[in-house]
Amino acid sequence: MTERTIPRLMARSIEPIADFYTALGFRITFRQTAPYQFLSVRRGGIELNFYGDKAFDPNSSTHGCLVDTDDVDYLYAAFTEGLRAAVGSVPTQGLPRIGALRDKTYGVREFLVNDPGGNTLQIAQPISADQAHRPAPTATFDRAIHMGALFADSKQDLALAVKVLDRALRRTDEEPTPVQLVQLLVLRADVAVRQGDPALARELLARVRAIGGGPELADDLRRATELEAAL
Repeated sequence: MTERTIPRLMARSIEPIADFYTALGFRITFRQTAPYQFLSVRRGGIELNFYGDKAFDPNSSTHGCLVDTDDVDYLYAAFTEGLRAAVGSVPTQGLPRIGALRDKTYGVREFLVNDPGGNTLQIAQPISADQAHRPAPTATFDRAIHMGALFADSKQDLALAVKVLDRALRRTDEEPTPVQLVQLLVLRADVAVRQGDPALARELLARVRAIGGGPELADDLRRATELEAAL
């Protein structure tokens, strides 16, 4: 027997869903507006179904799915390039939104896609045989980076992320390394953009540019560039 699972996701309307996924390189395989809204899209081995419901609230959606891939960097590049071509920049706040591509402490490299329907796609590539969560770091700034990213992305609790990151950035009894400082600043700028505070985001990103960094900060500096372009 051969089985496959096709996630059934929701949206207020299938029209913006169709436009969004087409920009990501998906092909529309089925579309109808009556007797109800329904859309199917496919890109390689990723297939998704959507039902449209005018009463559905995308901002309160908890729907989503995991996309397991062996080349997450390729998909990130393809999705972000497609959106730049379609809308001029990588959307970094509200809906739709593309999250940062980062290595996670549970053995995957991933990014999140929040589509116009509020559905969350976790695009992930295993980078370790151990998929269990590692203990949170104990060092002050490594822990703040870990918890700030966890609250901002996995929990999507921006207020709690702000509390953690601001506390770390205001410390006077310890100083972060340049790498840690860039990571803290980019995370905090990302949250500021999502909270609709462009002035703070620009201030934080200016600090990032003044510090700079090498290959070890490639993910963070790419995200800083995406945030700047979206402001």
